[in-house]
Amino acid sequence: MYLVYADEQGNVFDHPELYGLARSGDMIVEILEEELIPLPEGATLVGLPNTRAAGMNPETGEMLPLPVGSQAVGALLPQGFTRLCLPGYVKTDKSYKLPLFGYSAVVWKDGGFYVGAELTDDPEKWNPLNCDTKDVKAGVSELLTKYPENRLYEHLSNCALEYECLTSSNSFLGRWEGAVPVSHSCNAGCFGCISDQPEDSGFVSPQTRMDFRPRVDELVQVMLEHLKTPESIVSFGQGCEGEPSTQAKIIIEAMREVRATTNMGYININTNAGLSDHIRGIVDAGLDLMRVSTISALDDHYNAYYKPRGYTLANVEKSLKYAVSQGVYTSINYLVFPGVTDREEEIEAMVEFVRRTELKLIQMRNLNIDPESYLGLIPPAKGEILGMKTMLDIFREELPDVVIGSYTHIPPANMARIKSGNVHI
Repeated sequence: MYLVYADEQGNVFDHPELYGLARSGDMIVEILEEELIPLPEGATLVGLPNTRAAGMNPETGEMLPLPVGSQAVGALLPQGFTRLCLPGYVKTDKSYKLPLFGYSAVVWKDGGFYVGAELTDDPEKWNPLNCDTKDVKAGVSELLTKYPENRLYEHLSNCALEYECLTSSNSFLGRWEGAVPVSHSCNAGCFGCISDQPEDSGFVSPQTRMDFRPRVDELVQVMLEHLKTPESIVSFGQGCEGEPSTQAKIIIEAMREVRATTNMGYININTNAGLSDHIRGIVDAGLDLMRVSTISALDDHYNAYYKPRGYTLANVEKSLKYAVSQGVYTSINYLVFPGVTDREEEIEAMVEFVRRTELKLIQMRNLNIDPESYLGLIPPAKGEILGMKTMLDIFREELPDVVIGSYTHIPPANMARIKSGNVHI
């Protein structure tokens, strides 16, 4: 398990003697054999600026940072893979904040790259290699020509072609889960928001948030264009927008108009679920799927990261319970981080939260954040750190009826929301 590092020009090397190390929270730890899998197809190796890679002498167990001029290397995993540990590094500039990506530990083993991760879902649909840029460009050209006045398609074209967003790309390919961004506003101030950062945050947002409020007819056009197969999904709540439920009025109007026309496919919302009354209205309009973003089931941790404005975790729980009572297939978008999510108290709180809300699916998502900034923001650990692999095993054992995955699923046939004709009942 040899150390992987890069020089200042970005050339990647494996060390001839030192073993690779990892991080769990702020601790440098050894990588266990059972935590490693071959580097997945679609993963990307990146250098971590202003860092030095840390390796271990396998004979003495001594940790040895490499000389200045080398930098740590991490892997960015495709969806479907849950990170088990961070790269082992020390920062050469303590004030520098790493770009907002989810870095995973990588080593050289048996003639190839291996990464600290576990397969938690089928990655086929979300493998970037299965998204042909030529096809996306053709789809963009077709739909922009067909709907020249639709600002949503113009916005999504930038997301698909510039950011290579797979959900936006699906909107132009007419497949799987497609994007319907709707909101420029938000009722939270997430520390790691990828579309809106205060000027003094030190982070650079990797995406630009939409800056307009779409019309109902624009939403309806995008939704009807996509909902043409039984497995099609249209999703409010994308990385390029704020909280979709702040625009509940136009969402509800668009949903009702769409469901008066077609019963095909599924309508999903990715939300923080803090606006319980708004969520209730959206559910009643015929919502099929709801994925709620969370980082913890503990108030102090949740509040430190999300900085909620006018709502609490109790509101989130209320929204989930109401959605379940109306037959909506619910899940959480669980932002996970080695050394934090796998703390004993975090695991216990999340298991109880899932039981109370009767969640059907936990979507594991690797948190894109600068580790030092995040760890300085949240409460310190109170219990033992059990490890990400152990955490996943506990979830599977304690929550046997809950699917552990990484992205939106459609419900099994026996759990689908009751439909009749072309409208929800």
